Amino acid sequence: MPGKQMSVVVTRRLPEVVETRLKELFDVELRDDDTPMTTEQLADAMGRADVLVCTITDKIDAKLLGRAGEQLKLIANFGAGVDHIDVATARQRGIHVSNTPGVVTEDTADIVIALILAVTRRMAEGIRVAQSDSWGGWAPTAMLGGRIKGRRLGILGMGRIGQAVARRAKAFGMQVHYHNRKRLRPEIEEELDATYWESLDQMVARVDILSINCPHTPSTFHLMNARRLKLMKRDAVIVNTSRGEVIDENALTRMLRAGEIAGAGLDVFERGHEINPRLRELSNAILLPHMGSATLEGRIEMGEKVIVNIKTFADGHRPPDLVVPSML
Repeated sequence: MPGKQMSVVVTRRLPEVVETRLKELFDVELRDDDTPMTTEQLADAMGRADVLVCTITDKIDAKLLGRAGEQLKLIANFGAGVDHIDVATARQRGIHVSNTPGVVTEDTADIVIALILAVTRRMAEGIRVAQSDSWGGWAPTAMLGGRIKGRRLGILGMGRIGQAVARRAKAFGMQVHYHNRKRLRPEIEEELDATYWESLDQMVARVDILSINCPHTPSTFHLMNARRLKLMKRDAVIVNTSRGEVIDENALTRMLRAGEIAGAGLDVFERGHEINPRLRELSNAILLPHMGSATLEGRIEMGEKVIVNIKTFADGHRPPDLVVPSML
């Protein structure tokens, strides 16, 4: 199928350079405003496009896939995570799904370290004090935070991002611990100076900082539930840049309010952009608007991967970033 003839619908605004290149290569319908498509708009797009370029804000479940047209053969996801797409049902209907892995690794790892520093050094509180009229100047006991050198960092999920976090943490003098579905190869453990824990319960009870870097799957939903959160030390900090559903947000909020966990740095939330109001009120929680991968360079690289996947598919070949259910 010649690329110029392929009908491509893009569900969100993308960087201008990416949209321009898509327009040059394919018969593309771009989005004018940057709001998520409604279910009906998605169904309409899937009913007439050969390729749908979607994002994490587009929930494509079995019901919606049932309304797809026969011509829809590729869902090219702009992003690495595909938990918003029913990949198994798509495959059953002959629809391929691709993603953009590896692009956001370094950017997300940077945000993890930024959140660790921000929470342990009370940066959000410091900003509020400095911007208020009540700051009386420097004092020996004012705004005391904690030093991260020598602290134990537990990484939940040691994939690309987890390993990038480990490299940064090692440079800061932190002790790296991790839990993963599969243990890393010995040479990688040695490079990262990382200690493996087969038991997640045992690890979370011993670390000073816990970084969530695993994807959202049925097996990781509320992996950090109330019971497991209670295993953490009272002076521990939890950071999540992965998926909000991995943590029981209500339980975390209660424990932060009660001082049973010292602090949290969250870039993702269990209900998307609907953040628990009680969580917003907490001085020991730093909240970011899902900006872990938000660099211009990263977004352009994601777009380039989307284009390569579509172009390869249009030329009759397997997209290089094809997602299959066994990967999930």
